[in-house]
Amino acid sequence: MATSYSHESIERLKDQIDIVDIVSNAISLKKTGANYKACCPFHGEKTPSFVVSPDKQIFKCFGCGVSGDAIEFVRKYYNLDFVEAIEKIAKDQGFTLERTKYDDSRDVYYRANKDAARYFVRCLLSSPNKAMDYLLERRKLSQEMITKFGIGYADEKWSSLYNHMKALGYEDDTLSELGLISIKGGKKYDRFRNRVIFPIISTSGKVIGFGGRALDEDGAKYINSPENPIFHKSNNLFALNFAREYLRKEDCLIVVEGYMDVIGLFQYGVGNVTATLGTALTENHGKILKRYARKVILSYDSDDAGRKAAYKGVDILRSAGVEVSVLHVDDGKDPDEYVKLHGKEGFLNLLSKSISGTDYQLRHIARGTNLQTEEGKIRYIRDIAPIFEKLSPVEREVYAQKVGRALRLDYNNILNQVGKERNNQRERSPQRSENKVSRELTATEKVLIKIIFMDSSYFVKLREHRFADAAVKTDLAREILNLIKDEFRDSDGFIDEQRIKDSMDPADGLKLDNIIRNVPVVDLEQTFRECMRTSGLNALLEQEKRLLDVIAIADEEEQGQEGEKLQLKLMNVQREIKNLRGGLGL
Repeated sequence: MATSYSHESIERLKDQIDIVDIVSNAISLKKTGANYKACCPFHGEKTPSFVVSPDKQIFKCFGCGVSGDAIEFVRKYYNLDFVEAIEKIAKDQGFTLERTKYDDSRDVYYRANKDAARYFVRCLLSSPNKAMDYLLERRKLSQEMITKFGIGYADEKWSSLYNHMKALGYEDDTLSELGLISIKGGKKYDRFRNRVIFPIISTSGKVIGFGGRALDEDGAKYINSPENPIFHKSNNLFALNFAREYLRKEDCLIVVEGYMDVIGLFQYGVGNVTATLGTALTENHGKILKRYARKVILSYDSDDAGRKAAYKGVDILRSAGVEVSVLHVDDGKDPDEYVKLHGKEGFLNLLSKSISGTDYQLRHIARGTNLQTEEGKIRYIRDIAPIFEKLSPVEREVYAQKVGRALRLDYNNILNQVGKERNNQRERSPQRSENKVSRELTATEKVLIKIIFMDSSYFVKLREHRFADAAVKTDLAREILNLIKDEFRDSDGFIDEQRIKDSMDPADGLKLDNIIRNVPVVDLEQTFRECMRTSGLNALLEQEKRLLDVIAIADEEEQGQEGEKLQLKLMNVQREIKNLRGGLGL
């Protein structure tokens, strides 16, 4: 049983507290008439526009627009989630919150991950090993950072963690669903082997998953926990639980690519940093980042993959309402290496030179285009039209002037040409929409794909199932499954979600990302069986109809032995239909 705070208890807490007391504990307020005023703590200003109303028990900043009640103020000011905010207020006010019990099957997953994290840490600290050598000697991490981030070690043996977790009483299904073990052909073995282990911790302090960095060249360099009931890559960010402590003083979050980039920057005192979990930025990430920071700086590797990821990231963050800039570290492969070479001040100096997301996208498109020729200029203006589509009228004029100066063209001509390109693209959009419709996945295909990304063993089950063709009908579903098959062949059953999406058309990749993030699946086996049962039943019903049509003709034209064969086949199909309708035959 899990516990939460009762609604009645929270409402009593709201009735007891005074927003003026709560806010004045954090910032200085000055009484002006019936209200109180101050400079807003959520954005820089010299003239007070932050107002607290004791009568309405709310606050409102007329500069940046932020508003809410006392709980919302505490949540935003201290970078807490809702539960943490009410707990802080209750503690400060001497108020006892009442708990209510409810069933939550996720508790066992949280406990299992916590016990696994402790085991990995003990393995790292118990004796000399190559994981500790890698962290201390190659990556130059301090023992303080190793401890702070709970870094651990998965040894080379096949069942060390499995044996430990079984001794603690955990079921195989739980360990498999969390991705701590793999089960193939009845054999059970550790999924993380010969790897440095990075626990992934939620902002509420719970271990929700793991990332493993290989200590040799065999297999994938990094693997992460699979999608499961408590771990969704697109809904979480690495080290955000630590980064939010720094956001009380900083006005931005730095998003980097890898675990070591985050930890390396933390070691040098740059703590307002986080990273995605082996996947590109998603819309959900954008919403999360907006909650914690007004501005985000993307600091990815300077290779082609890093540049493309930054380009896409700008669009996602801009859509979320976040001010976004981009920094590429050229003196060194990544931020971790740069900060080791130049220290904190050197990195912060470089950070101050980051460019706006729009500037970055315009420069990115200019790469590889000869802007000295008329053809190059025309092609460039055509290619930047989608960027201008997303800008406000004022921004369009500002950036048209920038582009005009760079190309030595009148900015009004650029605005006019960009407008024509946008109109042409709108006219072509219906045809693109038709193409998208023809590649829409069925509901069953979406669920099966989600199941496979949660547990890759179901790919084999699907491929070997007698109703596989009935369940997978569309070209897009077949394309995704073929890419998964390639992953299976190359990485011992591990499915690299990001590599698959990068191999697809961007629009189709977004569909896959949406499936992985949003399609709900709880009981994998039961849901899989139901999908296959339904697909098989539909296929058999179609077969029955075809047979009945043929038999109707045979009765008139081909009486005899052929008609008997058709009747026997029909009887077998109808028997299967009856079994499937009763839930049998699978």
